[in-house]
Amino acid sequence: MMRFKFCFGLVLALVCCALPVRGEEKPLKWVNALELRLINKGFENSLTPFTRIPKYLKDSVRPTLWERSQCSSGMGVRFATNSTRIAVRYNLLWNTHMAHMADTGLKGTDLYRLSDDGVWQYVNTNRPSKQDSIQQKTYVENLAGDMREFLIYLPLYDGINWLEVGVDEDAVIQRPLIDNPRAAKKVVFYGTSILQGGCASRTGMVATSMIQRELNCECVNIGISGEGKMDFCMARAMAEIPGVTAFVVDPVPNCTKMMCDTLTYSFVKILRTLRPEVPIVIVEGPLYPYARFDSFFGKYLPEKNAALRKNYELLKKENPKNLYYITNEDIDGPDHEGTVDGIHLTDLGFRHYADALIPILRKIVH
Repeated sequence: MMRFKFCFGLVLALVCCALPVRGEEKPLKWVNALELRLINKGFENSLTPFTRIPKYLKDSVRPTLWERSQCSSGMGVRFATNSTRIAVRYNLLWNTHMAHMADTGLKGTDLYRLSDDGVWQYVNTNRPSKQDSIQQKTYVENLAGDMREFLIYLPLYDGINWLEVGVDEDAVIQRPLIDNPRAAKKVVFYGTSILQGGCASRTGMVATSMIQRELNCECVNIGISGEGKMDFCMARAMAEIPGVTAFVVDPVPNCTKMMCDTLTYSFVKILRTLRPEVPIVIVEGPLYPYARFDSFFGKYLPEKNAALRKNYELLKKENPKNLYYITNEDIDGPDHEGTVDGIHLTDLGFRHYADALIPILRKIVH
């Protein structure tokens, strides 16, 4: 019996030695994301590299607006590497949680790879831990080891203090070799929690990132939950962003009828005055699914859009050049199934939203 146990143990040890060492057991080399290319970012003068509005606005905006602008919504890290493994680790600002949004979209990260024909292909997502503010995940192993282009999307409803990309110790990792998204094409989106990404299941499914991948242009996400109220200081700040190809203004869900009536003209006029060469796309607010049955909202939401439209017509009459308008007719798709709570979008809802905007933006960008 003892001889059997000894022989069995010897065979087991030999088999274990013969097995290949898993990639996870080998140490990773960690590279600061700031050494790579940060995309979909509007302002260089933000409080940190991963926040979305200028730091000088802190004393000019509501505390809630400032706090929610610290989310890294829409931003991504672009790089090229020949590593056989791709990993990520990052430090969350709050490690928050919400009842109606998946943590993978709220505070996770997505990895995409650029195919040979220029199409971004989804690879994997990390599942954030509720206990740890520092998140770590190996997205993929056993890659071929040839030089490839990658993209990591950052959290939508949380912020980060720092982020590092992990690769094989002997691998090359560098700034991207391919200009995708094109640095010279930049669309700036201003709006609400829906635009920010509530409630995408993962970070690559927010509409601005879908549009970025399909139109090969940077898409700056200044959707700020509950705070897309057409503050004039936000318009003046947006006008400072260099190299803008188009502005998209989508504030109706956060505005009252009075605000749509009294703020739209001046907000858009600021952009037109300071950046007269840049096209502006104004987007109507959606008619929420429940508003088709609720008699109050069934009347009130169209009234908000009517006030928005009235101001657009006035602006268009003054100067018809470079001003566009998108109705809510197709913005939530033909099925009206694209929300998680009657307001905020699922991935299906973001697909419908992106499809409604892409035809006009494609003409402008291309």
